[in-house]
Amino acid sequence: MNPTDLIKLRRSIRKYAKEDVPQEIIDDILACAVLAPTARNEQPWLVGVVTDKLLLKQLASMTDYGKFIAEAPACFTVFCIKSEKYYLEDGCAATMNVILACSAHDLGSCWVAGDKKKYAEDVRKLLNVPAEYALVSLVPAGYPAEKPSPKNKKPLKQVTFRNRV
Repeated sequence: MNPTDLIKLRRSIRKYAKEDVPQEIIDDILACAVLAPTARNEQPWLVGVVTDKLLLKQLASMTDYGKFIAEAPACFTVFCIKSEKYYLEDGCAATMNVILACSAHDLGSCWVAGDKKKYAEDVRKLLNVPAEYALVSLVPAGYPAEKPSPKNKKPLKQVTFRNRV
């Protein structure tokens, strides 16, 4: 598959098959996450994965728009050292690497916000992540049990420009 097709065909998936994600795929996704671009090569992240069913249910119950995490076979977590100037940008880059690596392995995923959310600190504590880290994102993942059609995107000319607006 053409790499740009991977981006163009990706969809947010919120329903997953009851099939576990093999450990070697999880390991590859984690390896891809930490290869993300990072400002000043700080690499301020701590990327994890939750596969324990009880923990997945607890994570889901904490979120406002991530209740479907409870049914996912895996949920990747991206934390970054909050004192680093570009922690959010770096964490978002790692999150996109997770999402694209999931797609490359035919897994569906969906970005669930972490930064600035009221539940971020509770998630950090639940997963025993050190206090210097802030939650950037949760990315539930699994084999898709749905095939959503593409949403209408704004016309390219409306949201892009060349040289000047």
